Amino acid sequence: MQRRHATLVEVAKHAGVSLATASRVLNGSTRQVGEQLRRRVIDSARELGYLANASAQTLARNTSTLVGLVVHDISDPYFSSIAAGVTRVAEEQGLVVVLGTTSREADRESALVSTLRSHRARAVVLAGSRTAHSEETDRLAAEIEAFRAQGGRVALVSQATLDADTVVPGNYSGAQSLALRLAELGHRRFAVLGGAPHLLTATDRIAGFRDGLTQAGVSLPDRAIVPGAFTRDGGYRATRELLAAGTNATCLFAVNDVMATGALAALREAGVRVPQDMSVAGFDDIPTVRDITPQLTTVRLPLERMGEQAARLALTDGPAKEPRVVHVEGDVVVRASTAAPPPN
Repeated sequence: MQRRHATLVEVAKHAGVSLATASRVLNGSTRQVGEQLRRRVIDSARELGYLANASAQTLARNTSTLVGLVVHDISDPYFSSIAAGVTRVAEEQGLVVVLGTTSREADRESALVSTLRSHRARAVVLAGSRTAHSEETDRLAAEIEAFRAQGGRVALVSQATLDADTVVPGNYSGAQSLALRLAELGHRRFAVLGGAPHLLTATDRIAGFRDGLTQAGVSLPDRAIVPGAFTRDGGYRATRELLAAGTNATCLFAVNDVMATGALAALREAGVRVPQDMSVAGFDDIPTVRDITPQLTTVRLPLERMGEQAARLALTDGPAKEPRVVHVEGDVVVRASTAAPPPN
């Protein structure tokens, strides 16, 4: 049989205080209660096994202990690593993280922020690429403004295109550095798995990679860029498409690591040896790429630290007159998936 939890009325009677006083203590009212009375109420609640009403606490405080975390795809280690950092900071402050996933649907992102606003979440962290679609961006901007007008705080891990504190990954600079390193290995013919064209993360990384190659005296024609979903299966299908069309590329760059893992599978099925026949590189340095064979050359972003930084912007730093932007640069990590190109 389940144990019956005490009511607020029973706690007040046990502590010898009014119902209003017990409510102020246990439901988080901003009205002050003397320390002696407060201690009596807390001791009675503990003795009777009282569970506080979360909805009542939210109304009393005009906020809650909830922190919203909105990501594109929690199965993607990029987002799960960021989520670990956000959760760590929230738990340090005794807060609870509520997760929402968008499946990379921009309207879903706006809807989740609206839902979190209705639950009076204390803060929201949005992790994921911004989009080139202005209507979707405008809808999200309106939801963020409404959330902040209610007293909530917002931080993002993405491009700094919205009026909110943002942790900005070094997408352009990291891809540029990677291109230079791959050109130093001797590669002159490249193909790129470019992700979805409307995602700014993809376009930033392609632009940086292309400019790095230009600095090395190498051109990257548009036909060498194959679009695809930002997923393992998207990378697999894009690589199959690339191989079916025929390519003379000696090095394949996928704009994120999960696409690169799909590319490796497609190349293996086609009998293309990595890196003997074709080198492969990715971006992000998600934990799994260190365990695949061959280990993936990539651009390392400090993903958990990025999540921590975004959470601290939303939860611990004081409000700022202007949005704060924290730039996080990546480091090129060369592993076994890349080598000098095969002889002609």
